[in-house]
Amino acid sequence: MEELIRTNDLVLISFVEALLKDADIGYFVADEAMSALEGMVGAFPRRILVDADETDRARRLVIDAGLGHELRPEAKTGREA
Repeated sequence: MEELIRTNDLVLISFVEALLKDADIGYFVADEAMSALEGMVGAFPRRILVDADETDRARRLVIDAGLGHELRPEAKTGREA
C-alpha cells in the first residue's frame, strides 16, 4: 500500500474516504488507534493508504476533487532511467 494523504483533518479524511469508496478503490486509514490513544487532540496525523495498483487512479480522483495540494509526494519506484 502507498500513502496518499497524511493529515489531522478529520473532515478531509472523511471526504477522501467517501471519494475512494464511491470509486471502488481499496484504502486503509492508518494510525486511527494512535489518534484514539492520544485523546483526539490531533497530535498524530492519520494516513490514508491505497493499494499500489490503484495509486494513480486515487491520486487523479483527489486532484479532480480540488485537493491535489493534500497529496503526499509520489513514492520513488527505483525504475528511473
